[in-house]
Amino acid sequence: MNNTEILHLAKKTFDIEISELENAQNRLDENFAKAVEIIRSAKGKLIVVGIGKSAHVGNKIVATLNSTGTPAQFLHASEAIHGDLGLIQKQDVVLCISNSGNSPEIVNLLPYLKEYSSALIGMTGNLASKLAENSDIILNSHVEKEACPNKLAPTSSTTVQMVLGDALAVCLMELNDFKDTDFAKFHPGGNLGKNLTAKVEQFVSQNKPEVSENTGIREVIISVSSSKHGITVVTKNEEIIGVITDGDLRRMLMNQEDVSHVLAKDIMSRNPKSIEKSALAKEAMKILKANNIGQIIVTEHGKYFGIIDIHRLLDEGIG
Repeated sequence: MNNTEILHLAKKTFDIEISELENAQNRLDENFAKAVEIIRSAKGKLIVVGIGKSAHVGNKIVATLNSTGTPAQFLHASEAIHGDLGLIQKQDVVLCISNSGNSPEIVNLLPYLKEYSSALIGMTGNLASKLAENSDIILNSHVEKEACPNKLAPTSSTTVQMVLGDALAVCLMELNDFKDTDFAKFHPGGNLGKNLTAKVEQFVSQNKPEVSENTGIREVIISVSSSKHGITVVTKNEEIIGVITDGDLRRMLMNQEDVSHVLAKDIMSRNPKSIEKSALAKEAMKILKANNIGQIIVTEHGKYFGIIDIHRLLDEGIG
């Protein structure tokens, strides 16, 4: 098989699964809306049950729900019958996933899933199955064709299951008014967590260059050079009145032959950008990018606190 044939087969897989997703979208009805409301109003958690490939889908759905404000837990069908049924409490809702709806492990569990929970939602591709027959609500995940060339391996069917799970999570997020600040509570680690929770003060340089408005050019050059970021802050009576960068120094040297009389106030850039140390680091990044600058002054109650550099933020994954 050459590259052209490989790409053709890959695109055919996409076409088949996209088509099945469109069919599933068109089938969405009141049952889906009822399922969302049942899960939302449950006094307990959502228990997701599955086996085989559906179990992997179920685990992903549980992870998505937990991270978006809907408490959920996965229960493997083969383990449930051997003691793990104790996980289910009467206030819980069960979502049972099975493409055929007739897997022996699932069929054996159905009486207990109904008895031990407040409601049983079945996600199945077979509306004539035992799962469909015993469910209070049915989410139809039927597919006409698996993308697998042998029409055997779960491909289109698991994609539809996955998207139905995502749709449940998104609807529940909206109904529960789940915001990015809520999302941050469950994602404190990694770059995602940093972008949602990290504050400016966590990334402020320990180097704090500063000169007064009447500082001479020699001392200004020394201050800028001692800064890791090629910048110094100009203050007057503890108020920030400007900044001087190494670029300002170069322009001064190009435009003036005698610089002995030059003071900080003569070459500083006024009204520099600043941000409070308690602000989110991602807000500092927005200002840096919007103004095409490399550093921003950090303040504490309006007073000079330090400097934050765009490269430090990028290195930390703040985007």
